[in-house]
Amino acid sequence: MSGDSGVVTDVCLEAKEVSKLYPGTIALDKVNMKLYKGKVNVLIGENGAGKSTLMKIIAGVESPSDGKIIFNGKEVRFNNTREAGEAGIGIIHQELNLFPNLTVAENIFMAREIAKFGKINEADQKARTKEVLEKLEQAIDPNTLVGELRVGQQQIIEIAKTMIQKKLQILIMDEPTSSLSGAEVKVLFRLIEELKQQGVAIVYISHRMEEIMQIGDYLTILRDGKLVASEKVKSIDLKWIVTNMVGEERQRVQIKKNKNIGKEILTVKNLVLPRADGLALDNVSFSLHQGEILGIYGLLGAGRTELLESLMGKNYGDLMGEVFVDGTLTKPTSVHKQIKNGFAYIPEDRQKEGLVQTLSIAQNLTLSSMDNYTKSFHLVNSKEEHAIKQTVKDFFIKVSNTSLPIFSLSGGNQQKVVIGKAILTSPRILLLDEPTRGIDVSAKADVFKIVNKLAESGLGVILVSSELKEIIDGSNRVIVLSKGKLTGEFRGDEITEHALMEAATKV
Repeated sequence: MSGDSGVVTDVCLEAKEVSKLYPGTIALDKVNMKLYKGKVNVLIGENGAGKSTLMKIIAGVESPSDGKIIFNGKEVRFNNTREAGEAGIGIIHQELNLFPNLTVAENIFMAREIAKFGKINEADQKARTKEVLEKLEQAIDPNTLVGELRVGQQQIIEIAKTMIQKKLQILIMDEPTSSLSGAEVKVLFRLIEELKQQGVAIVYISHRMEEIMQIGDYLTILRDGKLVASEKVKSIDLKWIVTNMVGEERQRVQIKKNKNIGKEILTVKNLVLPRADGLALDNVSFSLHQGEILGIYGLLGAGRTELLESLMGKNYGDLMGEVFVDGTLTKPTSVHKQIKNGFAYIPEDRQKEGLVQTLSIAQNLTLSSMDNYTKSFHLVNSKEEHAIKQTVKDFFIKVSNTSLPIFSLSGGNQQKVVIGKAILTSPRILLLDEPTRGIDVSAKADVFKIVNKLAESGLGVILVSSELKEIIDGSNRVIVLSKGKLTGEFRGDEITEHALMEAATKV
């Protein structure tokens, strides 16, 4: 294949018929992909398409179940990231992989320490760290604890970690701009251009279409673990990308949805949430009815989580706009107040925000509703035990003993505990942020049974999901966000994969 200059573009790595099987899941199914030296090789696809799995195999995080990885003309199989790193392959993970209680310099040189006379040369590491950060145009002190940095700066540290690798040949970037400001994105793009000039192959995973069209050279699309398309970026347009990402409208088994939609219980008018480089929410208005499941779809950075957090009182200091419950203006000033106002929130990260890992299953279940089980400052054990027993039954939680620690449960059962904990506060409005993330198919089905049962009981439900099939199958109505703006609203037969994706990719 020829590059833009007419010179033969070298393939530095090729995945041949690579498959990855997990119990009950085919994450990759005979995928082929070529990476070209000095080019940005874009990899895209819906959530669960297999993008991160393929990159983890290349970077030594995972091993393929079948197929080959050909690197510089030779078949390789890396057993860990250290082996891949020594070969010249670096990866910037979507999930931050940092130690908050260590300094910036310590994080950057973790497992690559500079030693002198058997001791770590901290002065040298700090000097090298300062050089790398200056290159990234970041005035961050190498002695600063990473936990004290904002998320965007932590993302920069992840990028800096790869820059100290020797003989870097391939750099994998998994959603590298998800937490960066506009100015930081420009710095990253300049770095990418510099790495290209050095012959480094960049693998760029992103949902941001404008970035793909701006910096991409070659584009590969995965869907349901399979390769569906590969082309030069200059030869395609946005419509081509959307069509190949979504494919033909797929036959689905419809999840039963509540048809008895009641009165309007939530009205949101002109919500605006500023952030460092613009607006996380830009004049968003919508409504929610009793018994309705309102889906919110959007790509990474669209503002979905910010919207739910704002409704739950987590962004009050900066939030502008109006929220009405049953026609009465409600100021979301705190999480506690919003619980009292009838809101319940299921966060995306159940481990960090939804559960207390040191507590038992029973203690986690009743944590947010303790007022219901106390009398004159004393806990009424029988009342609490009845609530726990009934919730375990109603929410299909598979557990032999609720006094066991919460971490003894599977991911799916932990998620049911998070939902059960929220429902024990007797909410009227349930906010769900990626409720099926990281759980198996059976648990997903249980979660949707629970959600539909709650809607039938009269709750208004707002469902955020990155998976098109879940949004389409599980929602009565769908609104779409793109860069903080509401770009579409769909009902009934209007709710299709193409319609949602087109609205989500509006710039």
